[in-house]
Amino acid sequence: MDAAHFVFRVYLGFLWCFERLFIPSPSGRKRFNVLGALDAVTHEVLTITNFTYINSRSVCKLLDKIAEANRGLDIAITVFLDNASYQRSIFVQEYAAMYGIELVFLPSYSPNLNLIERYWKFIKKQCLYSKYYPDFEHFTQAIQDCLDHSYQTHTQQLKSLLTWNFQSFKKVKISTI
Repeated sequence: MDAAHFVFRVYLGFLWCFERLFIPSPSGRKRFNVLGALDAVTHEVLTITNFTYINSRSVCKLLDKIAEANRGLDIAITVFLDNASYQRSIFVQEYAAMYGIELVFLPSYSPNLNLIERYWKFIKKQCLYSKYYPDFEHFTQAIQDCLDHSYQTHTQQLKSLLTWNFQSFKKVKISTI
């Protein structure tokens, strides 16, 4: 589980040309916030979106969705989260315990350990980089469409991207300097 905050602004791509081009770009600080949970096995993504802030209540709404999606299944649910203060709150921890959901907090500054970070990067690449949207509504609709249809449209890319392959170090020497 993690949040992505998509700001209505320019997301540059790369362009080389012989003449100077001016490309229209949005201005402003409007944000489309998405709190998402990625199922590491099925790659299903559950989301909560808003235009204000992600907070403890948003996390609890997503926990409701996770519990509902797994209702009737006899499986343990473990959610990996980063160390955002709204995720570590007592309110969220008690709410998760009510559903029997185990919360595991990843070490600080380790986004490489959270699969959904790869998914956010993919979403940005697909619908934001080198794209222009005339208004905030088109911007949010493009992101929402990408979230809703990414696994059906880009199945092979996501299967290779969302693997459990993490870099590990087998022979490690620790220096005591």
